[in-house]
Amino acid sequence: MDNYLLIHKSILPAYYEKVLKVRRLLESGQEKEVSQAARAVGISRSTYYKYKDFILEPSEGKVGRKAVFSLMLAHEAGVLSSVLSRISEKGGSVLTITQSLPIHGQASVTLSLDVGEQKIATAELLEELKQLDGVEQAKLVAVE
Repeated sequence: MDNYLLIHKSILPAYYEKVLKVRRLLESGQEKEVSQAARAVGISRSTYYKYKDFILEPSEGKVGRKAVFSLMLAHEAGVLSSVLSRISEKGGSVLTITQSLPIHGQASVTLSLDVGEQKIATAELLEELKQLDGVEQAKLVAVE
């Protein structure tokens, strides 16, 4: 968790909260395109894209219970299995797995996890997954 801080939003620039508003508009279906949603809240598309992967919003009451990871894995036997084993070893529980068809030897995988009983911080788990053979990219998409 060395890369994360808990900061009161009143001291942050207003556009950080606007990035969250854009995300909510898109997720709810109120807006279909990023450019429309960004315009509606008063920020540029580039501001949204610059910060969207770094600004996360906890849900009320259950902070730290669920996490979503996006992974790019080499299309080799055992890579996904090693990822799932590491998550299990650290006390995480897989809720859903979405995997794309492999293209150019890589497959995109999205994992939603229950991290409530996890033995290590979610950021530490992410770093451990990045070190596994065949894991080409790994990022935290959301935490609830």
